[in-house]
Amino acid sequence: MALIVQKYGGTSMGSTERIKNVAKRVAKWKAAGHQVVVVPSAMSGETNRLLGLARELSSSPDSRELDMIASTGEQASSGLLAIALHQEGVQARSYTGWQVPIKTDSAFTKARITSIDHERIRAELDSGKVVIVTGFQGIDPDGNITTLGRGGSDTSAVAVAAAIKADECLIFTDVDGVYTTDPRVEPNARRLNVISFEEMLEMASLGSKVLQIRSVEFAGKYQVPLRVLSSLTPPELPVEQEMRSGTLITFEEDAQMEDAVVSGIAFTRDEGKITLLGVPDTPGVAYVILGKVAEANIDVDMIVQNQSVDGTTDFSFTVHRNDFEKVKGLIEKHVISAVGARQMIADEDVAKVSIVGIGMRSHAGIASLMFQTLAQENINIQMISTSEIKTSVVIADKYMELAVRALHKAFDLETPASAS
Repeated sequence: MALIVQKYGGTSMGSTERIKNVAKRVAKWKAAGHQVVVVPSAMSGETNRLLGLARELSSSPDSRELDMIASTGEQASSGLLAIALHQEGVQARSYTGWQVPIKTDSAFTKARITSIDHERIRAELDSGKVVIVTGFQGIDPDGNITTLGRGGSDTSAVAVAAAIKADECLIFTDVDGVYTTDPRVEPNARRLNVISFEEMLEMASLGSKVLQIRSVEFAGKYQVPLRVLSSLTPPELPVEQEMRSGTLITFEEDAQMEDAVVSGIAFTRDEGKITLLGVPDTPGVAYVILGKVAEANIDVDMIVQNQSVDGTTDFSFTVHRNDFEKVKGLIEKHVISAVGARQMIADEDVAKVSIVGIGMRSHAGIASLMFQTLAQENINIQMISTSEIKTSVVIADKYMELAVRALHKAFDLETPASAS
């Protein structure tokens, strides 16, 4: 008997028929002798609908009240799933995040989990019940309901799995695993049977939408084995077969990793680039440029400062496109005159493409093959960022899909890697 946490996304919970299928799947695992905790998302589109109502009333609604509203989506889906499980003859009990409780800080709409009291979950499991815990939400020190931000249900599931020391956390979604890249861009993309936490963390941070990055960080910190698998397969699929499906995300030393230099190609169109020309090349200028951005709690991604020429340099950085206009305003108001920059160039028509793989540590020439491949396609590189297991470039948005397909072919990712 294993202790399993199962997380179901909004698509999996998108209708009463799909909720019935989730209940059948959970009942199957329970009948196989496993203890099961389920963390469901709100029904597909429900959170957007609720937040849309709030914004019909106010252009800048209070963030505490937004969390009060948004949290009800998961509460509804959890109650519905409990009812569906009862119909399957399974004892089940649903709990909100604040009933568990899942404790968070007070950063409304993007709270972070600080601790989980797992005694209530344990007691219900020991009494033979399936426990359903709302994803995406918790409670702050003052008793306010908080939400964890987009994709927060993944984080909730991993955090619950860590707290109760689950054997595995299964992330059921509308895809059947992690692919070498998005199959919608490259039809020859291949599903990976196993990927390391380091690689998955990079893939999530670089644009892969399969898992939310905070959930991968949490899993890595508390060593929670994750598996991404499809909720759209027949719910009657045997448990033994389901346990071997999808993609296992684990530690390099825990599994025989596929012998691939590059495991995947990640990309994102969610960034904008800002360049300041003619910046004085003096100590502290980078802080002056980025200090106001940091004060606004906006994350900066890639940063490039060019070689000094005649005492001046060009300084470029990227931010998420949602923050782009705000950052432009901050730079125009507080930075250009303060540093004496000659000009600001703001460009939203960019994309970031990245190659990721733990094999890059021990293989030379990987970045050069990437650059050669892009050059052969006449794609100009605007910015470069590297780490031990990834190389990222910023290019013109119009070339993004071409770049992904060319790199996927150059690194032979459509061919299954041999086991090491």
